Amino acid sequence: MKTQTPQTIYLKDYRPPQFLIDTVDLYIDLAEEWTTVKAELNFRRNPASAENSKTLVLNGHKMELMAVILDNVELTQDQYQVDESQLTINDVPEKFVLSTEVRIQPQNNTELEGLYKSSKLFCTQCESEGFRKITYFLDRPDVMSLYSTTISADPQLYPVMLSNGNLLDSGKLTDGRHWVKWEDPFPKPAYLFALVAGDLLHIEDSFRTSSGREVKLQIYVEAENIEFCDHAMRSLKESMRWDEERFGREYDLDLFMIVAVNDFNMGAMENKGLNIFNSKLILASQETATDTDFYNIQGVVGHEYFHNWSGNRVTCRDWFQLSLKEGFTVFRDQEFSSDLNSRAVQRIADANRLRVHQFPEDAGPMSHPIRPDSYMEINNFYTMTVYEKGAEVVRMIYTLLGRENFRKGTDLYFDRHDGQAVTCDNFVAAMEDANGVDLQQFRRWYGQSGTPELHIRGSHDPEAKTYSLTVRQSCPDTAGQKGFGAEKSKNDVHEKQTAPVEIQNSKQNAHHSSQKQPFHIPLALGLLAADGDTLPLKLTGCTAVKNQDTIILELRKQSEIFVFENIPAAPVPSLLRGFSAPVKLLFDYSIADLAFLLANDTDEFNRWEAGQQLMIRISLEQIQRFQNHEPFNLPSELENAFRSLLNQTQEGDSALLALALSFPNEPYLGEFMDVIDVDAIHETRTFLRKELAQKLQPEFTGNTTFFA
Repeated sequence: MKTQTPQTIYLKDYRPPQFLIDTVDLYIDLAEEWTTVKAELNFRRNPASAENSKTLVLNGHKMELMAVILDNVELTQDQYQVDESQLTINDVPEKFVLSTEVRIQPQNNTELEGLYKSSKLFCTQCESEGFRKITYFLDRPDVMSLYSTTISADPQLYPVMLSNGNLLDSGKLTDGRHWVKWEDPFPKPAYLFALVAGDLLHIEDSFRTSSGREVKLQIYVEAENIEFCDHAMRSLKESMRWDEERFGREYDLDLFMIVAVNDFNMGAMENKGLNIFNSKLILASQETATDTDFYNIQGVVGHEYFHNWSGNRVTCRDWFQLSLKEGFTVFRDQEFSSDLNSRAVQRIADANRLRVHQFPEDAGPMSHPIRPDSYMEINNFYTMTVYEKGAEVVRMIYTLLGRENFRKGTDLYFDRHDGQAVTCDNFVAAMEDANGVDLQQFRRWYGQSGTPELHIRGSHDPEAKTYSLTVRQSCPDTAGQKGFGAEKSKNDVHEKQTAPVEIQNSKQNAHHSSQKQPFHIPLALGLLAADGDTLPLKLTGCTAVKNQDTIILELRKQSEIFVFENIPAAPVPSLLRGFSAPVKLLFDYSIADLAFLLANDTDEFNRWEAGQQLMIRISLEQIQRFQNHEPFNLPSELENAFRSLLNQTQEGDSALLALALSFPNEPYLGEFMDVIDVDAIHETRTFLRKELAQKLQPEFTGNTTFFA
């Protein structure tokens, strides 16, 4: 049996393609046994390529080659070579037209990449390297072409035939089959090609753009799902309006289509003008769907639509740059959901997802930077790190620059690179150039893996009326990279009970190819006086960006001291407000401090965070009492903090209040114990919840957030 050794692809080996393809004309005849694909490709030599070979190598996999025609001359079999993954043609001119005809069997495509048939539908999934299973091509994202697609099929079986762009024409063939022709006027890489054919129904609406253009909107579904599309259509229109208002991005085609397929193998795919979704991410019924279902549909519809600019109009040069489109677009969909719903709840959900799922990935054997240096299988890098941490890296730039300046950067990025395949460095450079800032050190976030840790100590000088924060950053060893600043501080011993996600100092990687350097980290913070008021912030000898009651410190060194003036009494610091960076925070908060922050912090994320840590700390103390056969008690700090929370949010954000009052679940509490005592956890959690409910019954029943 022949086994092929996986080949490692390295970022450092990137070379521009030797040839470019200006136009692609596809003729796809769908049939039950063999589907025929004819492709006419207009090639020219790439002036950006330093190589001068006359050999053309195209990607192709699992297809039967029927004909190869070069500039209207059919080639004989001795004029090209075919193997299981490539078509090679020697001695090609500087500019030429290549036509190929292949046969494929979508019904046997069990990999569900390229063109496949599921149930009674033809469907495509071409990201990242699926187009090479449809026809021979330069299947790489930096080859961007103008596409036209003509599809023919049996009208009884496939009355609907869709592809990218605008519908140009349709008709009937002499044999009774019908055909349609689609044209996409914007260049795109092959991974954004899409085709869907089958017996589908659709709902239709329209959207008037900011420039006055009328865009037709259609959502196609299988017949049994037609009544469940209204929320998705509303979400699409909200997405289009929001992208115009927040990012100045107007939709560019005359038609936007969504297809929801029960058997679609991916969650959703942003193909140009023809987004394809799994039905569960489109369909919603008022009778059966939860609030979370509606929010998820809204967010995913927004995410795929936003790719029209951050991913389609401006795409990735190579797959190492995947976070360029995905991290940026996740950030955009998070902002979309924040603007339309509760910003605080959205931020809590995003940060919690990162800490629960991405932090362990960053600490494990598969740790990798958001822009990897190498891969053997690119599909393995569609990870929480590339998507979610990538979004946090974009958010840090947003935090450092501010909303208005970040918009200047994105405007320049889109204007400068429209119709291009670019890199993460191009994105950062646009931010720098638009605002006259230096983000060179910040670029380390793209190449260094692992979760940084911030070890912070505070001290107050009553005579000088100053408050000092000593901040030390560190990052543990990760796969192929040696960490820094790993020495223990006296505060680290408290981490097991104060941090929601336990720090894992990985020792599994004995060999390290690179040494990490300190990150550029935005640390947002505020200082609270004993009466709960936010103190005015004045730094000694440091430049910081003020944002209302919050100051953003720019950490650049491994260890730094920040001194705040005019602080008459020791404050309680509110650190890492809004989860301003994807780091682990270590600060020796007392239970009284946490209760104070829960009751008084003006930053909603930190208020929730303080409550979670307070509940964890108190739960662990009560678990210890249970194990020692001592009676439970309800600490006054928790009761008073909850009472203050209820009294202050009479007409507040009900979703946020519900989150703030929610106890950590039992499995999560178990993560903070060396030996998980199931009975102790259950009894403790039950006692605390019941006792709080009884003690705070007047506040609960009088709160209009819950009882309008």
